[in-house]
This record gives sequence, structure tokens and C-alpha cells, in this order.
Amino acid sequence: MGKRIVVKVGSNVLTREDGKLDVTRMSAIVDQIVWLRKHDYEVILVSSGAVAAGRAELHVDHHLDSVEQRQLFSAIGQVKLVGLYYNLFREYKIKIGQVLTMKENFGAEEQYKNQEACMQVMLENNVLPIVNENDTVATEEIEFGDNDTMSAIVAHLIKADLLILLTDIDGFYTDDPHKNPEAKKLTLVETIDDTMKNMAKDAVTNYGTGGMSTKIAAARIATDSGADMAIMDAENLTQIYDLMEGKSVGTLFLAHENDDFDTVDFIVHKGYQK
Repeated sequence: MGKRIVVKVGSNVLTREDGKLDVTRMSAIVDQIVWLRKHDYEVILVSSGAVAAGRAELHVDHHLDSVEQRQLFSAIGQVKLVGLYYNLFREYKIKIGQVLTMKENFGAEEQYKNQEACMQVMLENNVLPIVNENDTVATEEIEFGDNDTMSAIVAHLIKADLLILLTDIDGFYTDDPHKNPEAKKLTLVETIDDTMKNMAKDAVTNYGTGGMSTKIAAARIATDSGADMAIMDAENLTQIYDLMEGKSVGTLFLAHENDDFDTVDFIVHKGYQK
């Protein structure tokens, strides 16, 4: 495995059934990232959870439309989410920095390069970047699919070798395993074809906006950018050790660098959705 890794954590992974942040799960994820850094891997964390954290913190007794809710809950939740990460990483004397971004920041070449430079200088100075979509200024529905697509674009941006999606399922299945007991897990994917895209069924939950189709889109971006991508079950985080040792864990999508892939063009023209 390569030495630069993007770890993406979805809202479902970070949120308990009561809607509050799962601090125990966050602590376990931090432990894994610390292990990676101790083994000389550079790590960028893409973390959802701000809107869920804000929703649990503030109970609104009057009507807000969907954009207002997202902006309000995100503004409150970002503080809580990053504060928790700050305290957890401080126990290991690791400094963190927050990078808030949104779709428009990737569609303009100058802003794209500024973000690249920002994350690069953080890594060079041993600061762990924590990236999230800036929902406080969003005016459209969330574009990135619970940060799945954004994490893949970040992987391309900083030339990562591996993208790890930590989710509530242990890999990519031929069908929804919760509904179809005959569904089979694919452990290794070398090519993403139309059959695989048709297998992916969107599953929007109470706390996340991503489904398996957004993960397939992320896999296409990551692998076209020259990065492997793994979908892994966040319930068994020790599997990260196995993954780093080359063992079969979750579903691994193999990189096949595409020299024609252009991130700015992808964003402007909605990429694989066109």
C-alpha cells in the first residue's frame, strides 16, 4: 500500500441511534489514524457528522426549510465535531487543522490549487487535515453524497495512494444484503462497469445522504486518479491493520490511472453523472 491515505468517515458511522455523536466510535477511529501515522503514513481525514451533531444539540421549535436547517445545524455541529477531534488527537500530541470546502471550490482552478496548497503545507508541517463540506453556506442540496465523492476528489487533489471509506457495511455487494440473503460481496474489483453501477442501490438514512451508488462514483474518481479505494466496515476497525498488510478486507477497487481525468472538468460538468 502507498504512503498517503485519505480516510473518509460517514455520518452513519459517527452517529448513534439517538442522533448524537458516537464518541466511542470517534475515539476508535482516531486510534487507527494514530497507528497509521506511527507507521509513516500521511493521513487526511474526511469527516461527515456536523449536521447530525448540530441537530442533536439544538431542538428547533419552529419551521425551517431544508437549507436553513442544514446551515444552522452545521454551524453548531462543526464546532462540536472538530472540538471532539481536537481533544481526542491532543491525547496523542497530534495537531489538527480544519478544511471546510464545497462544490464550487473545486470547480474553479485557482481555488482548487489553493486547497491543494493548503493541505500540502499542513501535511508538510505534520498537521492532520480534517476536511468536511461547508454546509453553512450551501444553497443547494448536498452535492457530495455524505462526502463520498468529495473524499475521492480530495484523494485526487493530494495525489493519495489509497482512499478508505469507513461505512456501515463491510464491502460492495451484488445486491442489498439487508434485503437479499443471496447477495454476494465482491472482495476485489479491477474494473467498474455498467453492471456494477446497476447493482448499487441508493440507501438514504436518517443521518447520512450517501448510498452505495455514491461510493461507486467515488471509486471511479479515485481509481481514475491512480488511487486504490477500499470500502470497509467501521464496526471492525482493526481490519485497517490487515489492509495495510495486503490482506483481503472489505472490497478493494484497484487503481488504473487515467491521464485524461480532470477534476475541475469533472466538477463543472457533473462528471460521471452526465
